[in-house]
Amino acid sequence: MIRLDDSARGRLGAGVDISVEDRLPLLVVVILLVFGAFIVRLFQLQIIMGEVFAEEAAKNSVRLVRLEAPRGEILDREGRVIATTRPAFGLQVLPNDLRNPELAFRALSQLLGEDASGLREQVGEARGRARFQPVRLAGDLSYDRLASVESHLYALPGVMTDVRPRRDYVGKDLAAHVLGYLGEIQRSQLESRDYVGYRSGDVVGQAGIESVEQSQLRGRDGGRNVVVDVRGRVVDVLDEEDPVAGGSVTLTLDLDLQRAAEQGFEPDGVGGPSKMGALVAMDVDTGDVLALVSKPSFDPNDFAGGVSGAIWKQLNTDEWRPLQNRAISGQYPPGSTYKALVAAAALQERVITPHTVVFCPGHFTLGRRTYGCWKKEGHGSVSLRDALVQSCDVFFYQAGLKLGVDRLAFFARGFNLGRRTGIPLASEQPGLIPTAAWKERRFREPWGAGETVSASIGQGFNLTTPLQLAVAFAAIANDGRVVRPRLVLRTQDPDGSVIEAPTAEAVSTVPVSPENLAIVRDALRAVVEEPRGTGGRARVPGMQVAGKTGTAQVVHLKHTQDLAEDAVPIKYRDHAWFVAYAPADAPRIVVAVLNEHGGHGGSAAAPIAQRVLARWAEKHLPAAQVAETKTEAPHVGN
Repeated sequence: MIRLDDSARGRLGAGVDISVEDRLPLLVVVILLVFGAFIVRLFQLQIIMGEVFAEEAAKNSVRLVRLEAPRGEILDREGRVIATTRPAFGLQVLPNDLRNPELAFRALSQLLGEDASGLREQVGEARGRARFQPVRLAGDLSYDRLASVESHLYALPGVMTDVRPRRDYVGKDLAAHVLGYLGEIQRSQLESRDYVGYRSGDVVGQAGIESVEQSQLRGRDGGRNVVVDVRGRVVDVLDEEDPVAGGSVTLTLDLDLQRAAEQGFEPDGVGGPSKMGALVAMDVDTGDVLALVSKPSFDPNDFAGGVSGAIWKQLNTDEWRPLQNRAISGQYPPGSTYKALVAAAALQERVITPHTVVFCPGHFTLGRRTYGCWKKEGHGSVSLRDALVQSCDVFFYQAGLKLGVDRLAFFARGFNLGRRTGIPLASEQPGLIPTAAWKERRFREPWGAGETVSASIGQGFNLTTPLQLAVAFAAIANDGRVVRPRLVLRTQDPDGSVIEAPTAEAVSTVPVSPENLAIVRDALRAVVEEPRGTGGRARVPGMQVAGKTGTAQVVHLKHTQDLAEDAVPIKYRDHAWFVAYAPADAPRIVVAVLNEHGGHGGSAAAPIAQRVLARWAEKHLPAAQVAETKTEAPHVGN
């Protein structure tokens, strides 16, 4: 056996194992190096770069993002959508977060296709709290532009996109004057009790049903607390309250009749001008407004995201006033449609009978003045029925003189002329039914008999709206009840629960007996259905129609009286009227048409009414009763 001494064993063990004592210094060095690195980095972050990181951290902030509530839908009587809400993608900037404003506006100019200086002016020089308020630069981006903007947001701190509800009028200008339009709340509205809880910048209804039913359609906004980084990007959502959509409003309108009515005002031929004027179709018993048209019109979609200055200027400077609702605020002489009321009044006052005969030589002389009949050669001997059927002026000159202006006014007001009908729309005008006392107050002059002559055929000082004539003829059709026009059928919560359903209402009864109204109704049926009637172009296959034509003189100009109608400037041409109800034997619908500066009622207004009545017949009469074709009668009067 070989024995090793201690020194030999030490040399041999050194190649095989190292003791803990030998490794400890190395471990201490490694630990010191690691901790040293941590301390150095901590010193760098906390001391050297502390201010930089504090500033960056401050730029991460919590913001309250307002979530706008969708407005409630507006529907027609059959539940078809007229106005709804769709998502609209917008772009806004936060002035405080714009790192390089000039560069950002140049980039946005290219992305949006707009002038950079114009975008800069929209933002302005934000100061104080305004620096932290987002400024909207675009409210309805196309999908292509949205994608283009989104792809560059990483390089545009302070620029954000969002999605908001936007009003969508699916028929564009269809029923525009009924629906109205939206606009930013005005200062005077903010000061009103009706707008408690609103704030500057809110969008509210400014006209039409959008205004009348603002509280119903509004909804309740929600909100979201979000954390955004230095570039304005959302990095976290803290909490959120969902918006609540507004309730719906169901109107009395029938979209089928509304479309038929608006088509009636379209150009007659390729390149021809659109007709101007108004139409009202109404249920004779309930007062439900089935169609309401005013032309020229506008597209309320132009207002949904804020109307542009150019469009607003065009609408307000247009000579023909497209924003005016002619159906309720246009005031016109009623022309020969007024003769139906004069006939009822004369019968009731017994100044004539159904058998009274007047000879019409084509003119009527009172004192030194001669008043012509529209038919220069005259109508010969005519009874009341003949006078209405052929619209003889001379007969009604004499009937009106026997009544006198004050009794004429009494009966006209009994049919609700000269006063507002009560339709729930703003800007309705009362019209004017003159009396002797009125002229004395207005002009400090006595009433003249010649003025009664003019008033007897709906001229002179007489002014009515299309809606008023619809109400008046509805009273003739329904045995004397003056109904209040109803436009809202019901309002509902978002869940469909009915909130309110306004009831039909008769506000008064005309001062004419049912027997005398029946005599007038018989003559009005003949106006349309008999060969000599002036309203033959309103005939509807399978349904008898009753009505009255009218031609209202706009202004009497001697230097144009011998000119052909087409040679007279449009603004001086006569207005064409036609008011009708149907079916004649059991009336359910009344239609009043004004073709402004259109000429004669029989040729220019009756065909428009015929479109609406025919569409109504298609929907409500048995198919076998309605023929496929019609033969139009020639125009034979005013």
